Order: sequence, then structure tokens, then C-alpha cells
Amino acid sequence: MDNRYNHKKRRKYNLKVHIVIVTKYRKKILKDSIADDVKQYIEDIATEKGYEILAMETDKDHIHFLIGYDCTDCVANIVKTVKQKTTYLLWQKYSRYLSKCYWKKKIFWSDGYFACSIGEVSTATIQKYIETQG
Repeated sequence: MDNRYNHKKRRKYNLKVHIVIVTKYRKKILKDSIADDVKQYIEDIATEKGYEILAMETDKDHIHFLIGYDCTDCVANIVKTVKQKTTYLLWQKYSRYLSKCYWKKKIFWSDGYFACSIGEVSTATIQKYIETQG
């Protein structure tokens, strides 16, 4: 059996996307426990939604992650879910600190994102790149 592909019902797929999301105003706040919590929250979301995190690392103002997902999912919805849930949870835990960084509550990520689908050949290269961030 070919293990390169996922099988579910009547579909066979191998979808991976490299996503980068940036903090609002490029604030350099992804460090220490906030960075650790963001990564943990994304891992939790992935588990809940059935995604596979292949690599993930933060820099001071952005996070890279390589994610495997089902063909019934859409990248825009993945990003939307990650941004909404992480923002909510971070404000729950760090409201005092974040209110000093942002004048408006419930802001953490910038509006846009970067997403690039990858072919199987370049997975190791993308993983190595993400793991060397920060």
C-alpha cells in the first residue's frame, strides 16, 4: 500500500501547505511563554480538526507552520480558525500584557497571511527552513 497518501471514504490525497501569519503591526511579541502557548494552541486546533502539524516555529513577529490537511478543508478556513482561536485564548491568558501592546482588544494577528502549497519533493526542505526560524 502506498503510504504517501491519506485515504478517507472515496478520496485519496496528500495536501500540505506552508502558512505564515504575522502579528498585528509586526509587534515583536512572539517570545517566551506567548510563543510556546501559540504553538500549543495551534497543536490543539490541529488535533481537534484532524490536521497534521509537520513543522512549526515562531520568530519574534510571525509564525511558520507546515500543515497536512484533508481535501475537504480549505486553507482560508484553516487560517481563519487558527487566528480566531489563538487570539481568543491569548487574550484570555495575557490580557494585561496585550492591552499594553494593542489599543483595541481582540487583536493579535494581521489581516493577511502567506500560504504556499508544496509538492512532496520539497517537504524536507520546507521543514528544515521552518525549524531554523527564530
